[in-house]
Amino acid sequence: MSKKRILVISQYFYPESFRINDICTEWVKRGYDVTVLTGIPNYPQGKFFDGYSWTKKRKEKWNGVKIIRIPLIARGHHSIGLVLNYFSFVISGWVWKLITKVKADYVFTFEVSPMTQALVGVWYAKKHHIPHYIYVQDLWPENVETVLGIHSPIVVKPINKMVDYIYNNSKIILATSPSFVKNIESRAGSSRKGKVVYLPQYAEEFYQPIPNAKSEMIPDDGAFKIIFTGNIGYAQGLDILPKAAKLLSKENVRFVIVGEGRYLDEFKNDIRKNGVDDQFNLIERQPAESIPGLLCTCDAAFLSFMDTSLFEMTIPAKLQSYMACGMPIIAAASGETKRIVEESGCGICSKIGDSEMLAQAIRKMMDSDIKSMSDNSLKYFKSHFAKKQLMDKMDLLFK
Repeated sequence: MSKKRILVISQYFYPESFRINDICTEWVKRGYDVTVLTGIPNYPQGKFFDGYSWTKKRKEKWNGVKIIRIPLIARGHHSIGLVLNYFSFVISGWVWKLITKVKADYVFTFEVSPMTQALVGVWYAKKHHIPHYIYVQDLWPENVETVLGIHSPIVVKPINKMVDYIYNNSKIILATSPSFVKNIESRAGSSRKGKVVYLPQYAEEFYQPIPNAKSEMIPDDGAFKIIFTGNIGYAQGLDILPKAAKLLSKENVRFVIVGEGRYLDEFKNDIRKNGVDDQFNLIERQPAESIPGLLCTCDAAFLSFMDTSLFEMTIPAKLQSYMACGMPIIAAASGETKRIVEESGCGICSKIGDSEMLAQAIRKMMDSDIKSMSDNSLKYFKSHFAKKQLMDKMDLLFK
């Protein structure tokens, strides 16, 4: 029997660091023939990675995955660049589906923003009369309104029509939180029930506890260390940290921030304005495989959001990564994230945007049994977010 062929549509792929990289590698191990249609890597720096361009490395093979890179415009650092980036991928994808000789049995769109990329998957699936699956990580148009601040009906109405077109032409819609499932179902009433499936993200297998971890990048100074890893953007709500650090100036607390993003320069300014430079350790973006060692060098992990209804519905991917490493968690969050932190007993939540409440939560964490929180974190991960059980579920959906 021949291998089942999966065409994956993902605007981001290796060497960009997204979970779809690991999903595709696992599919290859499970006997699938996997081809990924993606763009030229440029996230999050906003410029093409070294060695890549419109003419270089347009086809690659990585971990058994065949990669096809279609032309796009790098996202840059401004909203115009981002819009051009989104639309250039779709235009290139439309041309590609007309001329490609790639054959597939399923199309699988890994949807982090932009959702426009899913149009390419739908078009290919319709042309070849095969099922289209979509894994929704970001809700649209909610993400456009919240993150980009666009509320004009002239923009939002067409996006709503596009989203319904994509959902209506997908056999299965996978959603990363129970709240996402409800939201997607509500867009079309009962007609979409049974088609939308809750499938939380897992963390790659290299995310695991590392006993007695140490790192040259993090001073061993006896401070209570709180780490944040990942994209440093506006949506992450990190402006709360310099304010909380100022309130904790008399406590021996250090904040370790690993990553880069659009908000980084402003974040550095906020740190200086609050006079808390000595309480922060900023580390540039690291390979995903090195993150567990950095996490386990610290005492607790931090995550936060902007205060919006969208992020109440979101389970951020870093939550699973933190829990897989057995990290106690301090979260300035509500909704799904707060539910999981409290349900698991793995940490403490404070109100979004409230620096005084966050400072109190950190003091409480310092006086708590963090070993118990660590154990609870890992236990909950293994029972709810384990890779094998979630990949097995995807296999069943294909069959």
